[in-house]
Amino acid sequence: MPTPPLATYLPSKRRIKLRRPLAMMLLAGLAMVAPAHSQSGDNIDFGDLAELRVLAETDPMLRKAQAIVNGDVITDTDIDQRFALVVAANGGQIADEERTRLRLQVLRNLIDEKLQIQEAAANDINISETEVTAAYDRVAQNFQRSPEAFEAYLRQSGSSPQSIKGQIRGELAWSRVLRRKVEPMVNVGDDEVQLLIDKLNAAKGKDEYHVGEIFLTATPETEYQVRADAQRIVDQVRAGASFVAYARQFSEASSAALGGDLGWVRAEQLNDMVAPVVTTLTPGNPTTSISDPIRVTGGIAVMALIEKRQVLAADPKEAVLSLKQISLPLPKDITEEKARVLVAEFQAATQSMGGCGRADEVSAKLGADVATNDAIRLMDLPEALQQIMGNLSIGQATPPFGSLAEGLRVLVLCGRDDSMLQAKTPDFNAIYAQLNDERVNMRARRYLRDLRRDAIVDYR
Repeated sequence: MPTPPLATYLPSKRRIKLRRPLAMMLLAGLAMVAPAHSQSGDNIDFGDLAELRVLAETDPMLRKAQAIVNGDVITDTDIDQRFALVVAANGGQIADEERTRLRLQVLRNLIDEKLQIQEAAANDINISETEVTAAYDRVAQNFQRSPEAFEAYLRQSGSSPQSIKGQIRGELAWSRVLRRKVEPMVNVGDDEVQLLIDKLNAAKGKDEYHVGEIFLTATPETEYQVRADAQRIVDQVRAGASFVAYARQFSEASSAALGGDLGWVRAEQLNDMVAPVVTTLTPGNPTTSISDPIRVTGGIAVMALIEKRQVLAADPKEAVLSLKQISLPLPKDITEEKARVLVAEFQAATQSMGGCGRADEVSAKLGADVATNDAIRLMDLPEALQQIMGNLSIGQATPPFGSLAEGLRVLVLCGRDDSMLQAKTPDFNAIYAQLNDERVNMRARRYLRDLRRDAIVDYR
């Protein structure tokens, strides 16, 4: 939000009772110093204001204590370190003009986090350090790092273990609150589950969708700004940023803790305003798999189509493959021109070798290595290889792939076992859990909305 050229001086502290969750005012003061020739008194000569030049930008995030939420302080350091997590999750690819907006969204999230932890404490729910540390260690494992190496990675990125542990503590506390105060109030009848099972059986063979969501609360007064925020998120994700990271940091739905993942749903299970959009998305491409902002009840949604399949149909990606991998190392000092020639020779030899039976012979002539895997599922391969391998016949090889550092590789399809491909039957417990989660999520949004309404937040 641009600062007015002659903003009226405002006190350094305002007490605001939150009434709209995304309606935040940035208070910027312009301090002026009297010229050297002025005297003390009531009349201060500021000279010709038309000639006034502001020599530094007004920074709405300048003061150290950014907000006090019902007595709990959020500092610049808290915001900086949490913001660094967003930057790291997106490989540092965040435009300069996006940074201020994202920092403000981080502040909103930290306020919600404080409210959730406070509500847990008010209900005598305490999250032990042991629980937080165990969850932190699991996050480190997801990054394929030891806790010590993960700590070094966080500090190198400008964040800290304390920042991510704070987020973990908030998620654990809120989850515990929902289990105690919301879930017991949610009822799902067996007849409702059976009705959905009947609908699934009737819809057998129709499309279903693995979707993710980012939900931002909006009122009629804030809708324009929230939609603009959502569009910026869409633009960032389409440019290569992580949808999961944005969902985890900015979504106000309870699915945020799962990176926005809603699991597998059919079109009729989705919101009427969302379903027509999701069915037009195409998975596998950031440009076509992410929706534009969608107006839904209570706010704005951004949807992502992760996968698509048919209801109760066998999943071809569950096929078990028998593969041979031929690996050819490249000299460290090879030029790009020579590498191109070697790639062409490698492709010609592997495409014409006539199947897996001659893989060892061809590899020996090329000076390549051969490895075998007789039990790998198609779905366990990288997405790009899944598409290639799914269209290969027995004995065919993929085009060469790799890099100068890792060398060249091809995969040869030696066999394919489709016996595991079986039509699925609806699982009563899974459907019960899905219906229960949907209702808990809806009540959780209302719960957090009420906490925001009653919160006293001092902006510094």
